[in-house]
Amino acid sequence: MEIIYRRIYGDERQGSEYRVLVDRLWPRGVSKEDADIDLWAKDLTPSSGLRSWLHENKDDRYDEFARRYRDELKETDFDLSELRKHSSIVLLTAVKDIETSHIPTLTKYLKKALT
Repeated sequence: MEIIYRRIYGDERQGSEYRVLVDRLWPRGVSKEDADIDLWAKDLTPSSGLRSWLHENKDDRYDEFARRYRDELKETDFDLSELRKHSSIVLLTAVKDIETSHIPTLTKYLKKALT
């Protein structure tokens, strides 16, 4: 199973990939038609409190954020069965700095949970 991530802005479907929006809020300036997503997985995003906590001091808190987010993911009731049906999953996000967001942690979690 392949799981990759990209920014939603200007992104177009490539082949038979399964496109999952993994932001809690809908991306500003993107219509639902233009987004061309298959699933909006709000329940896989960090809690509002955790997200706010990270943004108070992103540079110093990222490692602790990733640990806390992994704990949240372990407790989620999100049903992964739909994701298991697909061989190519694209996680879409509006965040600018993907590498210091929830996306890398979520990607690792899903790769482990779906195999």
